Amino acid sequence: MTNKVEVDDNLGETETLKEVVNPDSDMKEWMINHVGQKEKPEDNNVTVEMIVNTMAEEFPEFLMAVAEENWIRGYHQALTDVQEGEKIHHEQQEKESADEESTERS
Repeated sequence: MTNKVEVDDNLGETETLKEVVNPDSDMKEWMINHVGQKEKPEDNNVTVEMIVNTMAEEFPEFLMAVAEENWIRGYHQALTDVQEGEKIHHEQQEKESADEESTERS
């Protein structure tokens, strides 16, 4: 079974997936060669998307660990953002109430 990265059309495709990977480290050079031999791109350029697809097929545990960590961090950030938004909203309501009371006294 081949695992391929599918991008939801509603979300759009990221530019990062289309980036050509440059062999600026030993690991990248190895990865580019490995993926290039497997994918055989016509222009000989290996993209991030090709590497992700190969990793999904050959080392899905790695991608799952990264995805899970990313999801947890994103979820935590969303909760933090909601709490901060509620705090700002509450403070704004208190300010408006205080302004109304001040106006009524005048």
